[in-house]
Parts: sequence; C-alpha cells; structure tokens
Amino acid sequence: MSAYAKPLPTLDDGNRPFWDACREGRLALQKCRDCGHLRYPVSHVCPECLSYESDWTTVSGKGEVFSYIVFHQVYNQAFAEDVPYNVAIIQLDEGPRMISNVTGVANDAVKVGDRVEVVFDAVTDDITIPRFKPAG
Repeated sequence: MSAYAKPLPTLDDGNRPFWDACREGRLALQKCRDCGHLRYPVSHVCPECLSYESDWTTVSGKGEVFSYIVFHQVYNQAFAEDVPYNVAIIQLDEGPRMISNVTGVANDAVKVGDRVEVVFDAVTDDITIPRFKPAG
C-alpha cells in the first residue's frame, strides 16, 4: 500500500470499533443499550437519553444524499490533486447522517435525494474510509 498523505483519524478505544468494522467491509454504529438510539459520530453518551451504555451494530450502509457541495478551492494542500471534489451529507436509512464523498460519478451528477450505498476505501493498513456510490 502506498503512503497516504491525507489527514487520518486518531484511533482510540472509543472509535476503534467503527474503524475495525470499516476495515472488515461493514458500517457499524453505536446503539444505545437503554433507548436503542443509533448514533454517529461516536460519543461516550447517548444524545437522546444520556445513557453511557452502548453496543456496536452493523447497519445497511444505504441511504440518500441529504446535501452536498463541490469544493473548487484548495483548503488543505493534501487534497490539491482532488479538486474539484464533492463532500456529501448522507442520510442513512437507519437515521444518522454521515459526512463523506459520493464516488463513481461526476460531481455535477450528484443530486440531493440520490440513493447511495457504502463502499470502503482502504487507505492504510489500519484505516478504511467509508465513502458512498450511487445505489443499484
């Protein structure tokens, strides 16, 4: 695997199950043991009932484009060769929203309401980034 020069998450005990699941080709989210609320991003407390108890559950990875933008400006030099690129808010079918990219389609083809499904981009031995592609 070649050296990945873009920013990477810092793995810790709280987020490691998310990144481990991505590396295995699964999208896993925290689920509150007390009220069942699915949450993203990772948090030590449920935003619905304030419980500290949660488990990890695999979700479908399907959803739709809630919103998106196409970046034409270089805000971080690590992404200079990617400009223009899209950043999308994906509304997962299970409820939470994730920020990611829609891949496999031209930036001007991405539309709000498009159905998408997760794909995984292994960028290092430890980090596999969830991205989304048009469903179907």
